[in-house]
Amino acid sequence: MCQIREVLNQELLPVIDAGTVPCCEPLAREPLSPGGADELAPLFKAIADPMRLRLLSLIACHDGGESCVCDLTAAFDVTAPTVSYHLRILREAGLISAERRGTWVYYRVNPQVMARMSAVLVPQPA
Repeated sequence: MCQIREVLNQELLPVIDAGTVPCCEPLAREPLSPGGADELAPLFKAIADPMRLRLLSLIACHDGGESCVCDLTAAFDVTAPTVSYHLRILREAGLISAERRGTWVYYRVNPQVMARMSAVLVPQPA
């Protein structure tokens, strides 16, 4: 599965003490604070577009955990500026990072941001 491949290509996250409180409590345990909602809403808004969600998935599943913009534009039947616009939205939200290598730009998913987003959605055992 691509999620496993993406995890294997990233740095391992540090193990945190179970006694510490995570930055965002899971929604199933207690309501999200106003500050937590303000922090997470732009991230979820960025992936609420089908094209951006697909771009994020393509980047995460690509060999090596990163994808060249040339690979991403070929996957869509839209102009290169349209793909660039959606990539900029994802980058500005902090979901992906970009690195220019010569004439191409390579994109990589930011696993810490993805972990923060998924942490609030994980149901807690009863």
